[in-house]
Amino acid sequence: MSVAERMTTVADAQLVPAMLEEYGDLTRVALCAYLRPREPHRHLYNLVADYPRRGGRMLRPSLCIATARAFGAAPEDAVCSAVALELLHNAFLVHDDIEDESHERRGRPTLHALHGVPVAINVGDALTLLGLRALIDNRRRLGARLAMQVMEEAERMARETVEGQAIELGWRRDNALHISDADYLNMVLKKTCWYTTIFPTRAGVLIGARSRRDLDRFVRFGFFLGAAFQIQDDLLNLEGDARRYGKELSGDIWEGKRTLMLIYLLRAATDLERSRLSAFLAQPRQTRTLADVQWVHASMDRYGSVEHARQVAHALAGAALHEYAGLSAGLRDSRDKRFIEALVRWVLERT
Repeated sequence: MSVAERMTTVADAQLVPAMLEEYGDLTRVALCAYLRPREPHRHLYNLVADYPRRGGRMLRPSLCIATARAFGAAPEDAVCSAVALELLHNAFLVHDDIEDESHERRGRPTLHALHGVPVAINVGDALTLLGLRALIDNRRRLGARLAMQVMEEAERMARETVEGQAIELGWRRDNALHISDADYLNMVLKKTCWYTTIFPTRAGVLIGARSRRDLDRFVRFGFFLGAAFQIQDDLLNLEGDARRYGKELSGDIWEGKRTLMLIYLLRAATDLERSRLSAFLAQPRQTRTLADVQWVHASMDRYGSVEHARQVAHALAGAALHEYAGLSAGLRDSRDKRFIEALVRWVLERT
């Protein structure tokens, strides 16, 4: 690598956290209007603000604002959509934590662990409705026609997301053992990519270019980027820094999630090992033991599951960079354009 290339790589590494902070702060300020105290306090609106105020990298709203700006919009044009994304993201998290029986979120006990499942479900519903309100508020800045187009994109995103969640929950409920990498990537396309990368970029293009032209190309880019992001997230669940990761390490094994690593292990294991895995995955979470979780983790290491997943993530990131080069070819150079490109490398390097 030349000196110039090394300098560019360092600059890109600094650009991503700087812009995540900048656009994250912009979103947080606007978010305050939707999280203001009101009645009923104790069992609803105080709790609605809980997950959003625990922090987070603000990837989704930042990607939406950056894409809108790269295509010619002012940052204020995309703020309501960014706020809606963050509210819907936290709604999904509240419900996901219940469905997954998760114990920890962003370094603290999950909402349902603190306040019970019925209250947490209602809080998740309220976050969804507040996200809808933010999308409606787009009319003030974007006009009724464009605001409705963004709303239609959001409706598709939410539908794809719940369909992907249904696929994953079905695998666990049915104790599915014969899942291909392609099956996993299709599930991730729906569950993760649509709301993490596809909707943020498509909404940003709509807001910036005021046109639906070429929007479908952002499904491909968003899939490659979002799938690489999800696989890296699954890898961090196994081997991340507990102080920075914010969720329960090895939680995916405890929950029986069909990650790419588990799918590879099921394919590579002996018949006897597969039988033991099947029995482990058939148990409710509360009856699984630490010894069994450690055995599954060690088996993944022994069969090269982690390395396989890492190679797939890098291939997807390479495809995302190739796709983005074509999508961004006609855009003027800007921090936002460079941020989106640098984000592809960041998703694999984050800890």
